[in-house]
Amino acid sequence: MPWIKQIDISEATGLLKVEFDKALQRAGRVWHIVHIMSINPRSMRDSIAFYITTMMGASPLSRVQREMLAVVVSYENHCHY
Repeated sequence: MPWIKQIDISEATGLLKVEFDKALQRAGRVWHIVHIMSINPRSMRDSIAFYITTMMGASPLSRVQREMLAVVVSYENHCHY
């Protein structure tokens, strides 16, 4: 498995600390998929904004339908969701 450099939560400053704090407020933890973006906080911020818009924004699909699609696609791709 590849190793990706990550900045520890306790060492975060500036935008990265802001994004880590938001992640902790949202989920009570910083998930690995978020933490691996720690080396590029702007990318982290934009990726999370995209996820929130896609999963929680206005859509003809319900939130449950969107989550169900994510689970099925992850399963088919042999990814842990």
